[in-house]
Amino acid sequence: MVRVTITAPVSDDLEEHRREILAHCYRFFGNHAEAEDATQETMVRAWQRASDFEGRSSVRTWLYRIATRICLDMAKSPQRRALPVDLQTAGQVPEDPTTLRTMPESTWIGPIADHQLPERSDPAELAQLHDSVRLAFISALQLLPPRQRAVLILRDVLAWSAAECGAALELTVASVNSALARARRTMAGARGVREESEVDGSGNRSLLDEADRELMERYVSAFERYDVAGLVALLTEDAQFSMPPFALWFEGRDSIEEWWNGPGAICRDSRLLLTRANGRPAVAAYHSVGDGRWEPFAIHVVDRAGDSISSITHFMGAGVFEEFGLPDVITEASDQGH
Repeated sequence: MVRVTITAPVSDDLEEHRREILAHCYRFFGNHAEAEDATQETMVRAWQRASDFEGRSSVRTWLYRIATRICLDMAKSPQRRALPVDLQTAGQVPEDPTTLRTMPESTWIGPIADHQLPERSDPAELAQLHDSVRLAFISALQLLPPRQRAVLILRDVLAWSAAECGAALELTVASVNSALARARRTMAGARGVREESEVDGSGNRSLLDEADRELMERYVSAFERYDVAGLVALLTEDAQFSMPPFALWFEGRDSIEEWWNGPGAICRDSRLLLTRANGRPAVAAYHSVGDGRWEPFAIHVVDRAGDSISSITHFMGAGVFEEFGLPDVITEASDQGH
């Protein structure tokens, strides 16, 4: 879809809100492509209706209203996106990896690159933004019917009042409050939603950034050397490991170690680039194809618990890399500076 740039005189800053609207739509769908489509449609409608904007709310609020209605209009399919941990219990490493079952792309939540999220200068606001796009939260949102999902996002993520939410969704305040109560009950029982915020009590995130960097540098070093013992030492005892589009996932150091020593050994001689996704540290993994070339293989999104890794989600496939602005190949020459 061709991107439309808003030039209508209603406001010169509509494009400035694009990242916020993209994050909003991503929370709703759990998929970057669908979120981009909804964001683009929001911009088109705003451009078409620019002369109707009366200034009774901010441009930002107006765009959120349009985007939310578009998301609801697009949410016709009863199927929800998920992560492997949501669909079945942890499994065992198969003797024959060719028996691994994959599921269609439409089954899975996908990542979003941090550079596509809105910028936040305040550490507390940045932490709140990152928490609102972490994988466990996005997955839990998909448990909700579309209207409950919209209510919870508007009320609990954007902090809109019940009256503002009702006006946007054409609901009474009582209906909004009822939908929010049901949504919160569902979210409270979802896996991994209640997780510590990444900001400390003082609102200081810099130390946590440093901890992320140190942990990820150790992960990259161990993975590129394919030091399985070193990788396992970075994990919590109950760490989770998944790799959509494969439905199978593992829980616990022993199972993950068995995978890395078994079928996972195809990752030997990989090259990794640091990045961020869903408000979390991540790496882009490139597999060797010979002749001093490495090609895109998977994005690893990592959750941290203290100084250890509590979860690794491998989003497989070169298509994921396009959204991250990553190189489509690494060569020996480019690897010299890696």
